Amino acid sequence: MEWRRLNGQRIEQPLLKAVEETIKREIDLGYKLKVCIGTDSQVIGDEVHFASVIVFLREKRGGFMFISNDKQHRKMTLRERMILEVGRSVEVAYALCHLLDQYSVALEVHADINTDPAFESNTALREAMGYILSMGFVFKAKPDAFASSSCADKVI
Repeated sequence: MEWRRLNGQRIEQPLLKAVEETIKREIDLGYKLKVCIGTDSQVIGDEVHFASVIVFLREKRGGFMFISNDKQHRKMTLRERMILEVGRSVEVAYALCHLLDQYSVALEVHADINTDPAFESNTALREAMGYILSMGFVFKAKPDAFASSSCADKVI
């Protein structure tokens, strides 16, 4: 995955190194951090566009994010898309969790899945929640999953 900042600046170094430098800088500046990871997708023509984000929240001081975009050229059901979104988020969370633990940074994985059964995305809720929780991560779904439903949604 290639990562960039919201301003478009590419993150050239390996993700772990970039995240560790970011955590060190923010801690040195006196911030208490929390990291929220989420992915969203959108069907555009015959492609599925994905955006994954790593949101760094400074307690009571705003935040910023790293962004990765990707696309696939294949048809898939909504349920399959939701599970792929969660899989991408878990993959990033798993890659970062030891580093975040080392610096005592809280981690949440956000799923762009509605908790209301009236919405179609709800069909993937149980699987997504089970997957995320079984990996040992804190799980958030709509309306609390801002990393996926707001941040990632805006950068697709």
